Amino acid sequence: MALAYIGVGSNIGDRVGYVQQAHCLLNDTDGIQVLESSSLYETEPVGYKEQEWFINAVLKTETTLSAEELLNQCFRIENQLGRVRHPELPKNGPRTLDLDVLFYDNQVINTEIMEIPHPRMHLRAYALVPLLELDEDLLHPVFNKTISELHEHLDEPEEVYLYGTRGIDF
Repeated sequence: MALAYIGVGSNIGDRVGYVQQAHCLLNDTDGIQVLESSSLYETEPVGYKEQEWFINAVLKTETTLSAEELLNQCFRIENQLGRVRHPELPKNGPRTLDLDVLFYDNQVINTEIMEIPHPRMHLRAYALVPLLELDEDLLHPVFNKTISELHEHLDEPEEVYLYGTRGIDF
């Protein structure tokens, strides 16, 4: 079994509903068990600013799937919930759902289709703040720093506000 942390975000339509559906669909997928969820946070968009704010959370999961299989299941769920990927759409633009594999055990994976740990996670308060809730002492295998240390050293963190507490009925 591998321990994986998955970032979840939505900024189109029923943002909370999409995050909740992603939680349920991941947990209903063979080989994935959601162990814990962070609180929900409303977060400022990064990069492309002309869009609605996001609802973000992080899910702590246990999985028998390989990292690539887990990523493929995340893509499947994104597609199922209406995520549209198109080269003409703005990078980091609006989406019904975004699922990112932030960590997969303590592994460093760099292939054509995936990079784990997530390559920009250490720069993103919307990922670090929910991770702090789940495990502030989790060690980033590339930077050899804890989530807490990475959060303390954010240069220009985007705005992140608590939106809903842990224990939301999923």
